[in-house]
Amino acid sequence: MERPPGRMVRVDGVALHVLSEGAGPVCVLSGGLGMGWFDWDPVVPLLVEHRTVVRFDRPGLGFSESSPHPPTAAGEADRVAGVLDALGLPGPATVVGHSLAAFHAEAFARLHPERTAGVVLVDGSVEEDPSPAPARDLRTAAARARGRAVTAVGLPRALGPTLRRLTVRATSVRRTDPAPGDLLRRCYGSGRVARAVLLENARYRDVAAELIALRAERPLPPVPVAVLAASHGNGSWFERRWLDRQRRLAELLDARFETVAPAGHLLMLDRPQAVADAVLSVTPTRESNPSQTPGA
Repeated sequence: MERPPGRMVRVDGVALHVLSEGAGPVCVLSGGLGMGWFDWDPVVPLLVEHRTVVRFDRPGLGFSESSPHPPTAAGEADRVAGVLDALGLPGPATVVGHSLAAFHAEAFARLHPERTAGVVLVDGSVEEDPSPAPARDLRTAAARARGRAVTAVGLPRALGPTLRRLTVRATSVRRTDPAPGDLLRRCYGSGRVARAVLLENARYRDVAAELIALRAERPLPPVPVAVLAASHGNGSWFERRWLDRQRRLAELLDARFETVAPAGHLLMLDRPQAVADAVLSVTPTRESNPSQTPGA
């Protein structure tokens, strides 16, 4: 089997698949629920001449090992810090979070302000007043049990890559998935990835509620923040409501707001230049480690 690009680094006892490319100020790209490092492929070539670009797979996703601990906002923020430490990049970084990972990016900025150069939220998840669903431990155990069950009957291998392609077609104006078929089979045909997706989904509202609490306790550092919102441009009620929620998020974070159209939720696939421009527009105001680690 062909070795995946990048390397494995151990963070909090879990082997994570990590890529670091380019040179200059550091930016970290983190994808949404169930997404892999390769979903940023269209964006990375637009950044590597100007930034050290770090991508990693969260536990269980892509080629990373599973973690015994369920995801939390603080845990994911610390994981980003741990990845940067493992790469020898202690200086401030611009953290880019798509969808669910927008929670993680904002949490990183609030919990690690001295390590934050900027924040870019790419059609990020928004929960204005989330209330965690009851029985968190029971829900977590149920998600793990479902993951074991679907793995035992072979559903990830049979349906995983197809479900991935259908999801991309439904959330991208491209209507095609650019990821190679063999890569999708290696990742989404794995029970490990299926279990990670179920667990992240089960803990979604808990992570959102944790971030709301952090907003009241830990201020954002004085760094530039950008909020990108995807728009199909159809003017539907759903789209107007989504853009309004994204605009309110930008106001809450004192961020620059930009609507990107035409685009679906997977902005990095539909409009990679817009994402790259937003990252480059967040000019670091603090000294960053300019180490170059091509193909690390």
